[in-house]
Amino acid sequence: MVNTEATTNDDRRARNRSPASHAGGLGTTKLNPFGDLHTLQHLSARLARSLRGVFEPLLRQEVRAWAEPLVVQRFSDYRAERAEGLTAWLPLTMAAHDSVATPSTALCVLDGRFVLEMLDIFFGGTGATPTAMPTEFSPAAEAMVVRVGGTIAAQLQTAWEPLTRIDFAPTRVEINPAMLPVDVEDAMVVTRFGLAAGNAKPVFLDLLYPVPALKPHGATLMGKVLDKAEADPVWRTGLTRSVMTVKFPVRSVLAEPVVPLQMLMDLKPGDVIPITIAADVPVVVGNHRLGCGTVGTSNGFAAIRLTSLAHFDEGFLA
Repeated sequence: MVNTEATTNDDRRARNRSPASHAGGLGTTKLNPFGDLHTLQHLSARLARSLRGVFEPLLRQEVRAWAEPLVVQRFSDYRAERAEGLTAWLPLTMAAHDSVATPSTALCVLDGRFVLEMLDIFFGGTGATPTAMPTEFSPAAEAMVVRVGGTIAAQLQTAWEPLTRIDFAPTRVEINPAMLPVDVEDAMVVTRFGLAAGNAKPVFLDLLYPVPALKPHGATLMGKVLDKAEADPVWRTGLTRSVMTVKFPVRSVLAEPVVPLQMLMDLKPGDVIPITIAADVPVVVGNHRLGCGTVGTSNGFAAIRLTSLAHFDEGFLA
């Protein structure tokens, strides 16, 4: 991805499309019980934007990220579709907050050469990979996959939050798909994400969701618009009251005298450092300028009377 020049102007991976899963023969199990998963496609597009923040620090350059149209296929067909070679298969547990059922297992699938490329860059290299690929990952490479998987899991949880709260967590990397806790006949929703940097050839990351794990959310996943009900007025009022009690530190800098080093070295107890207080001193809330005021007293305490307030576009909410 980093060192290989592009061989085509088309970023998208060619994929042979099988007939629609709902067009099976009489008596066959319906592979896709959902139909068009509009909302899941939307969530994938949202996740693709956040993947830039996952891979740009690892690749040390800007990347483009996009989500390709999702498909539903049996796991055996997905395995047959993938090219031969070293591949990182990382199971991700899916635990729904509102369910007591056993957590399901999603899959994060990474190309082995891409994993070795990220590992070389992580240790200060240029992303070079061996011409002859090894047959298994080193412990460092496996740790890199788990690290990437953990970051992706956090982004997955954020992307799914508008729909439902699901905890994703990486487990152990496998190089043999036969060792995965997924049956070859299981139906999987395959979401594919492209990653490309500059003119380099894109690489692809696949996330696979088991169809049974998505059935409780089927009605929402097929909707073209994610329904968001209006917030409960009582909850909104309580939230507003709570926010209004949040405390912020307010401070003011009365003077910032500048003295030569020699004077600092000669200072002793009893010496006086002269200061000049300006007519208007800045008033700061947190790290943002609130405005200016004049120094005085109020009820026997030192105080500042505000003479002007900063506008929002001057940096108070920046």
